[in-house]
Amino acid sequence: MEHIVFLTGRLAQPALERVLHSLAPAPFSWEIREIGLQVAALMTADMIRRRVAAPIAADRVIVPGRCRGDLDALAAHYGIPVQRGPEELKDLPGWFDCGTRAVDLTKHDIAIFAEIVDAPHLSVDAICARAASLAADGADVIDLGCLPATPFPHLADTIHALKSQGYKVSVDSMDIKELVRGGRAGADYLLSLTADTLWVLNDIDSTPVLIPREPGDEASLYEAIDTMLQQGRTFLADPILDPLPFGLLKSLTRYQRLRERYADAPILMGTGNVTELTEADTSGIHAVLLGIGVELGIAGILTTQVSGHARCAIREADVARRMMYAAREGRTLPKGITRQLMTVHAKHPFPDTPEEIAATAAAIRDPNFRVQVSTDGIHVYNRDGHHLAADAFALWPYLRLQADGAHAFYMGVELARAELAWRLGKRYSQDQPLEWGCAIPPDTAGLLAQCAPGATRRKEA
Repeated sequence: MEHIVFLTGRLAQPALERVLHSLAPAPFSWEIREIGLQVAALMTADMIRRRVAAPIAADRVIVPGRCRGDLDALAAHYGIPVQRGPEELKDLPGWFDCGTRAVDLTKHDIAIFAEIVDAPHLSVDAICARAASLAADGADVIDLGCLPATPFPHLADTIHALKSQGYKVSVDSMDIKELVRGGRAGADYLLSLTADTLWVLNDIDSTPVLIPREPGDEASLYEAIDTMLQQGRTFLADPILDPLPFGLLKSLTRYQRLRERYADAPILMGTGNVTELTEADTSGIHAVLLGIGVELGIAGILTTQVSGHARCAIREADVARRMMYAAREGRTLPKGITRQLMTVHAKHPFPDTPEEIAATAAAIRDPNFRVQVSTDGIHVYNRDGHHLAADAFALWPYLRLQADGAHAFYMGVELARAELAWRLGKRYSQDQPLEWGCAIPPDTAGLLAQCAPGATRRKEA
């Protein structure tokens, strides 16, 4: 049986013991070593090396999730694996479960067409810059949205520039002449052609996106598909997704009938009519739509991020397609795969009960403020007292920081985060930025963590 050594601090040791006992019968034996540190979150690799003698009689060592430093160097020093556990002790059981079934989120089978809706108004350089941002968020095809009665004289130059930078390009226009110009300039896809406009493809190699002559006219879409199949040409078919509450369900049944009629036909689904035209958080909408897309086996989605509330559409769609692909391939529900689409709420927002926080507060013997959140509100405590409130401002009188502006600023930031987490039902951890999933780009999230003043401020407090 594997033997695991858990390293921790004095305050966390009782809670760690309770969690490990709750795992019984565990598939491993364990021991806890408190390394002479009060707060486990302040542990570093260098500190472990100084305080924990080698060798360690174990198969592996698990350190607190916020332990900083080079764990590979520690593993080489001790001759056994050294791993970071979860950031919260209460997540340890789930952490072990997840470790037994790693989820691969590198795969998907749905392409994202990201539309630049105002392309004619932008310069070639501006379009290329926008394309780079969209591709970084997960876009596979850059869609040039043409505008009615708006000249796009630099369309060909734009396509050439994008193609030279390695992008796949689609041209989206209601003007047949623009589609012809786009196709001749080398566009990979043309949006959109009907059974009556397929002649455009006579001397063009672009892949067409086929749509009905009129909304809901399935027969004309099938006619266009049959023509492409007879000619042996590649295509994408789009029955058109309608907005809520004006036909979304009915349009989804059109996609289902298309799939039943043409088992292998590549399908494109335009999601903007739902995400842009519904004033609701789009992360959940994308989860549902991409889940439906994975069920249908669609080849791609066309999306936009024009409205302020839909500004993360590409990142959300990218996460959703990977999550739903992993769920389908693993024959499991889309749970426990990724938290990136949970941008507003947390699955387990309050890991500590009020009673557990009170017990920890009673053991504190130093002046440093600790901030925690539970079901009953925001807790602030140090050796001088334990205070609870629902409003961060209500805690100010107990802090007595009128003469310490830097510490007051730090506590203001932390209490504001704590109140926001409590009201929304998010996970709060002192000195850490709140998690917003894919709503915040990875580089921004890293910057927020680097700029958090908490670790330094707590040690000074």
